[in-house]
Amino acid sequence: MIDETVEEIQGMQSHSSSLIAIKATEALAELLDREYASVEEFERDLQRNAGALRRANPSHASLHNAVRAVERSVIDVSDSVDEAKSFTREMIDRVVDDIETGKRRAAANAAETFEDGETFLTHDFSTTALAAVEAAALDGNYLTAYVMEARPRYIGRGTARMLAAIDRVEPHLMVDSALGHFLSECDRVVIGMDCIVDDTLYNRIGTLPLAATANELGVPVVVVGSGAKVIEEGFAFENQHRSASEVMLEPVEGIDIENPAYDATPVEYIDQLITETGIHEF
Repeated sequence: MIDETVEEIQGMQSHSSSLIAIKATEALAELLDREYASVEEFERDLQRNAGALRRANPSHASLHNAVRAVERSVIDVSDSVDEAKSFTREMIDRVVDDIETGKRRAAANAAETFEDGETFLTHDFSTTALAAVEAAALDGNYLTAYVMEARPRYIGRGTARMLAAIDRVEPHLMVDSALGHFLSECDRVVIGMDCIVDDTLYNRIGTLPLAATANELGVPVVVVGSGAKVIEEGFAFENQHRSASEVMLEPVEGIDIENPAYDATPVEYIDQLITETGIHEF
């Protein structure tokens, strides 16, 4: 089961990193149904499987943090296998709840910052940012959204469809290269994040030119997400390079296709980070 989850996570390219972290954490519950001769044997199996889950997607800091939180809390604290299993179950539930609560509270905090009549630009597909927009609309705010298509997989189309289903939100879908044209019509940029590590925001490819252009034009950039995605130490981001077929269906001799999943944006281009703990200025 855990091996199947590892393979599934490796193939989950369009899902929220928080949802992937939850799936990885919950996969550890399989160990609770196995038989172990000693606490040491259980802990070795926990560490082995936790490591496999972390390696399944080394670009997602929230996955790394969630699985490590369970592992660190369980190792070397129990006197029996049953006690270790009970503690593991408790930690899995606690970590999953923390992730879900963090997303909800971050969205709620971000929702309060929207103003009636505001126009914003967004990129990629962030469930937390979408939840914030929906909550702001439910509060009676009329919003206009410009949505980048997020090539090469056009993830922005899904974002635009979800925004179109929200009353009081008027979405506009645009090609990525049009960001400079439409930014001048926007009050701010509102995006999610994969993670922030060592003063660098890692997010869907295209975030860097968006943030840099917005900075040049004086348009504020706001990042919304769970604080679990802000890493101070113990995590080295590894970019993913996706299939060349996403860019060009038929390979052409003599052309190397480049398709990185994420880019790195200095936090100096970010004006605000909104998490479950509030609004943080940069």
